[in-house]
Amino acid sequence: MDDERQQDTRSRLTASRRRVLAAAALAPVLAGGPAEARALSARPQDRALVEPVMTKLADWADVGEALGRPGDIRRFMYHTGLPRRDLTVFSRGIRINPALVLGSHVSFVRYADHSTLLMGDAVVTERELQHFGDVLQEHGIMQTAIHKHLLAHEPDVWWVHLHAHGHDPVTVARGLRAAFDCTGTPPAEPATSSPPVDLDTAAIDAAMGVKGTTDGEIYKCTYVRRETVADGPVILPPGLGATTSVNFQPLGGGRAALSGDLVMIAQEVQAALMALRHGGVELVEVHHHNLTDEPRLFFVHYWAVGDAVSLAKAVRRAVDTTNVVPMPGGAA
Repeated sequence: MDDERQQDTRSRLTASRRRVLAAAALAPVLAGGPAEARALSARPQDRALVEPVMTKLADWADVGEALGRPGDIRRFMYHTGLPRRDLTVFSRGIRINPALVLGSHVSFVRYADHSTLLMGDAVVTERELQHFGDVLQEHGIMQTAIHKHLLAHEPDVWWVHLHAHGHDPVTVARGLRAAFDCTGTPPAEPATSSPPVDLDTAAIDAAMGVKGTTDGEIYKCTYVRRETVADGPVILPPGLGATTSVNFQPLGGGRAALSGDLVMIAQEVQAALMALRHGGVELVEVHHHNLTDEPRLFFVHYWAVGDAVSLAKAVRRAVDTTNVVPMPGGAA
């Protein structure tokens, strides 16, 4: 009996010691870690947020050279598109125009504290996905979402959201280039003017309550959140990481394939999903784009095929369940 009691006592002491060691290991996490980590997790109303600053195209010459792609200025953002024109993707028997949903893109924003934020969305095939992510990680570029924009499509394609924040955008651009060079993403093509879109765009504008823009053969309507949206310590300018997009690909005879996403806070999600389904719009995925955004934002990707104006009216009812306004100056 004495041996059993001694063994039981030793077991209790060992378990207690393990609990103490585990608590000690978790203490930095539970306490919020370093002061910098605690600052990043604080709510926007509890800290001073850093404002974006306007830049000129010339300010990004070294970034463009490192990325190996020409970019343009879109309000606060230095934006570079990398469309997957190399891919022939079909969804539900419809060949997807690259401008509808196959447009990889990255944007850099300069801030008042001289830091730079990168956000982007990369289109990669399933075969490319893991190695692409490995190269991003080697260069300190975060993956904040891996998800789908389309239903039942071939070949299998994934969308990867990209994020980096620091003081060396050229190094980030080199990392992006190394990652994209591991994919079949084709080189840039000279910019051309967009042809007229084979849709009743005036009726679509009236239904959507926003003036759309053309991107190749695609017609796009874009909205932004009314609130100030922060990501960690910085304010996201309108059009970066917090937009609702409604994209129409003409199919002839006034019909279109509809693809896009709605940006929502938690309280809006169910109403938006119900409005989409009541309008005959199919749901693809509900997910996040960012890790530290405030307010916390959710996105629903959707798909539909039908009369373009009828689809515009249906998706507008879903848009109206969310706290958004038309994007200043049109699409991002």
